Amino acid sequence: MIDLSKLPKDAEEASLAASTVDELVKVQNQFLGKKSELVAAKKALGSIPESERATAGKEINEIRVSIESVIDKRRVEIEDTEWETYFLNDVADLTEVLNPITRGHLHLITQARDQLEDVFVGMGFTVAEGPEVETAWYNFEALNIPDWHPARGNFDTIFVDLGEEEEVMLRSHTSPVQIRTMEEQRPPIYIVAPGRTFRTDSADATHLPAFNQIEGLVIDKGITMGDLAGTIDSFVQAFFGEEVKSRLRPSYFPFTEPSAEFDISRPDGSWLELGGCGMVHPNVLKNCGIDPEEWQGFAFGFGIDRLVSMRYQLDDIRELVLNDARFLRQF
Repeated sequence: MIDLSKLPKDAEEASLAASTVDELVKVQNQFLGKKSELVAAKKALGSIPESERATAGKEINEIRVSIESVIDKRRVEIEDTEWETYFLNDVADLTEVLNPITRGHLHLITQARDQLEDVFVGMGFTVAEGPEVETAWYNFEALNIPDWHPARGNFDTIFVDLGEEEEVMLRSHTSPVQIRTMEEQRPPIYIVAPGRTFRTDSADATHLPAFNQIEGLVIDKGITMGDLAGTIDSFVQAFFGEEVKSRLRPSYFPFTEPSAEFDISRPDGSWLELGGCGMVHPNVLKNCGIDPEEWQGFAFGFGIDRLVSMRYQLDDIRELVLNDARFLRQF
C-alpha cells in the first residue's frame, strides 16, 4: 500500500500556499482527484490481504475526510478575503446589490454513489466496473436466466443492433460486472459494482428508463446467510445511522438461492423495502468456473436513485434528472 501518512500535512501546506480559488482547485485535484495518491490507494485495496482491507479502507476514508476539511476551511478563508477586497474596491455605487457567488457541485446521485463506495470500501470491499453494453451471456444466461425463463421478460430490456437479434443490449442491472469479476478473478472476492443501468420503463414518480444501481458480491469459503444479514445490517447503520435496523424477507431471484428482500426501519415503526439479496446460485458459480462445493457467496443490490429519493423524501424521482437548478442547489 502507498504511504499516506504525510498526505494531510502536505495538503494543509499546499492549501495555505493557495491564494485564489483556482489555485485551491488545483490542490484539491492533486490530493483528491482521479490521479491522486488517495484514489490510487483506494484502487489498490484489492491487492492487500483480506484481513487488512477494512483497516486500510477506514484509514483512507479518515484521510480523505481530513483533507476535505482542510481544503473547505481554506476555501472559506479565500472567499472571505476576496469578498472583503471586492467590497473595499467597489465604492463607486453603494446602492448596488450583489448576488452571492455560486459555484457548481456534484450531482445528488454522484454524491450518494461516492458515499456508498466509501462505506463499502471501509467494510473491506473493492469497487468494480464494467461496460454498459452487454451480451445476453453476461446480462442473463450466466446469471441463470436462459432465454426461456419467465423472469427474463420482467427486465424490459433495451436491445442494441450490434449483432444477432436480442444478443446485445444495454445492461438491465450491474450483475454482469459480478460475472466478469468471477471469470477474471479467483476467490475470495469482495466487490461492489455501482453503475448506470437501462430498462424500457416509462418515466414516472418512481421509475426512470436510465437509473443507477449498486450491487455487492462476496465469494469465499464458509459464507452463509448470516454473513449476508450481518453485512447488510452493518451497511444500513453506517449509511443511515445506528438507529436504523434491517430485516430480510423471503423472495425469489433466478441468480440466488435462497433469496430475500431487505427492508430498513422507519421512525414510525414501519418498514421500507430497499433491495434484493441472497446466496449466489450454484449454477451461477459453475458458469463462472467456480466450484460451488468449495466456494459459497452472497449478492445484494439496490437502486441508488431510489435510495436518494427515500433519504431526502422526494415525491417524484424525476426531479433527479430534470436539471432544475432551483432543486439541485438545495443539496
